[in-house]
Amino acid sequence: MFKTLPSLVGHALAGIRPGLEQILYNEAALKEVPETLTLESAAFDAPRLPELFTEDGQGLSPPFSWSGAPPEARSLLLIIEDADSPTPVPLIHAVAFDLAPTDGRLKTGALQSAGYLPPDPPPGHGPHHYAAQIYALDCPSGFDDAPARSAIRDLLHKHAIARGLLVTTYQRA
Repeated sequence: MFKTLPSLVGHALAGIRPGLEQILYNEAALKEVPETLTLESAAFDAPRLPELFTEDGQGLSPPFSWSGAPPEARSLLLIIEDADSPTPVPLIHAVAFDLAPTDGRLKTGALQSAGYLPPDPPPGHGPHHYAAQIYALDCPSGFDDAPARSAIRDLLHKHAIARGLLVTTYQRA
C-alpha cells in the first residue's frame, strides 16, 4: 500500500509518529507488570527485520517462541505494534490471543490466518520500530475476533500478570 508512495510523502510525514513510548508495553498502567516472559524470534535478532516478513518480501509473519509464563496464567496474548506509523497511536500489525499459557511457539507464517499486516512503512519516512509484545493474562481474553487496540489495552490493564518485549526495525529508502 505505502511502497508505491513517493519518498517525498514519507519525508513530509516524518514528524508524525507516536514513538516507542506510546506502545502498549510502555503504558503507565502496565509498568508494574513483571517482565518475566521471554519472547524470542530469529527475525528480530537481525539488525533489521528481514524483507521476507514485510510487504517488500513474502509478507509472512515472523516466528516466535516464548517461555516463563507464571503458573496463575490462563492465557497469553501476542501483539505487534509499529511505533513509528504516521498515525496518532501505534499501528497494530498482528494480535494473537488465547494462546496456551505454557512455553510455546508460532512458526513462520502462523499469524497469516490471524490477520497479519506485513510492515509497509512509507518510503522516506525513516526507520520504523516494530514492537512484539507478549502478555500473560489471569483469564481468557474473551475476544472472538481481532479486537480493537482499545479493547486490548483495557484487557491488559485489568488482567496482565507478566510481560515480555522484542523490538526490531525496518525502513524503506
